[in-house]
Amino acid sequence: MDAFSKPNGANSSPLTPLGFLERAATVYSNSLSIVYNNLTYTWSDTFSRCLRLASSISRLGIVKGDVVSVIAPNIPAIYELHYAAPMAGAVINTINTRLDARTISILLHHSESKLLFVDDHLIHLIREAVYLLPDGFARPRLVLIIDDGPKSLPTDHFINTYENMVEKGDPGFKWVRPDTDWDPLTLNYTSGTTSSPKGVVHSHRGNFIGAIGSLVDWFVPKEPVYLWTLPMFHANGWSFIWGMAAVGGTNICLRKFNAYTIYNAIHKHHVTHMCGVPVVLNMLTKCQPLNHRVHIMTGGSPPPVAVLLNVESLGFDVCHGYGMTETIGPSAACAWKREWNQLPANERARLKARQGVRTMSMTEVDVVDPESGVSVTRDGLTHGEIVFKGASVMLGYLKDPESTKRCMKNGWFYTGDVGVMHADGYLEIKDRLKDIIISGGENVSTVEVESVLCLHPAVNEAAVVGRANEYWGETPCAFVNLKDDVAATAEEIMAFCKEKMPRYMVPKSVVFKEELPRTSTGKIQKNVLRDIVKTMGSGVTSRL
Repeated sequence: MDAFSKPNGANSSPLTPLGFLERAATVYSNSLSIVYNNLTYTWSDTFSRCLRLASSISRLGIVKGDVVSVIAPNIPAIYELHYAAPMAGAVINTINTRLDARTISILLHHSESKLLFVDDHLIHLIREAVYLLPDGFARPRLVLIIDDGPKSLPTDHFINTYENMVEKGDPGFKWVRPDTDWDPLTLNYTSGTTSSPKGVVHSHRGNFIGAIGSLVDWFVPKEPVYLWTLPMFHANGWSFIWGMAAVGGTNICLRKFNAYTIYNAIHKHHVTHMCGVPVVLNMLTKCQPLNHRVHIMTGGSPPPVAVLLNVESLGFDVCHGYGMTETIGPSAACAWKREWNQLPANERARLKARQGVRTMSMTEVDVVDPESGVSVTRDGLTHGEIVFKGASVMLGYLKDPESTKRCMKNGWFYTGDVGVMHADGYLEIKDRLKDIIISGGENVSTVEVESVLCLHPAVNEAAVVGRANEYWGETPCAFVNLKDDVAATAEEIMAFCKEKMPRYMVPKSVVFKEELPRTSTGKIQKNVLRDIVKTMGSGVTSRL
């Protein structure tokens, strides 16, 4: 057997999701790949455009391992760049369009991005971000994405336009395949609001297996019609950017959306699938009943039972999943059992709120004691830390071996999230060890918000917890202790924060306290603050 058990060129070609596009151009050549306003492409068109763009990127001197960034909403360019940039050998880095210039500057510096594609609506933001880069740093070259036709734009500092690079590219370009499965493909940032952002690096192998696993777990058929309400910059669209090419799906792109545009797009294009954070579910409750079923996957905090029941009554079939940027989107999902259909509506909603079982791309998931690593009792009550192992776990954090080492222990990836394991083997998240708030799908680190609050000259101490919000799911609520003989209003503190961080991180309510509750060891008791928040009515500020 030894003579037949060795890998060779025929049986060990590196796995890469880029091959999905090449296959789609053959199998689904005349099927629609992208629909955006009045613009349509077939899979044959998309493959050709990506090859042309890849060749133009390569001509700029981009070599294997270089970082190519893009900042754009859900328009065709960001979809195509997920293929074109790595087809030139680059690592694709998508930047959150909601970030401020300071944060973007930090990410560009940390990633050492060589090329940045910029949506035309974000020119001024990027100009400021590039200006903030340190003197002597090699700034990325800029390419302008002109989204909606010719217009008068300040194009200085830009070396080319996106469509010109596509037009001038070589359709016969031999795209750069990875040398191994482990070559990096994507770079995504979990946080960029401090001087030490965490850049999550995923391999071609991880993204390949993650994409296939997501299709199987969600039972996505061939040629679905997928509506992009989930930002493509969020963990590469939870891997469905690759997945839609694998099954020849049609990508319906929207620059902006609300309940009206979602509803119209669903009916106009006969949408079958979509993903969205809980705030999107809230939008959907304002829709009229559908004339066909639409499958929607949601992540983040569990949707309230009332919202879930309302959305499903309109014709949406909701699947709730759990994942992180470090695990390529959904890593566990509430795999539905047929017998549960007979249960009362409230019980069905309770079960759907659980994060469920591991996806196919994960080998194992467990809930363990964070100190000993021993599995907790599967009783749905005993808390522990959620851990994963499998193909979709990241390679590590860019330039941060210490943080990588801290979360990769004993053959497991430690998520930092607290959960319980039920007797039937289904996972349920209970809390977050690092007090992460999920607001409108964005992760907000309370530690980072607290550090900015404490920069305010009037603030002595600050603690931040999540406050329930019917629209955003959660918003940051700041408990502030002021310095003696110094005054400040809630509005002043929030205005101060707006200058220092992205808007979704800014506290939406401020509570002034003479003393913050502490344990006997001096640690602030955030559980006490959460109890206070539960009793608070609406409003911006209160004094206790």
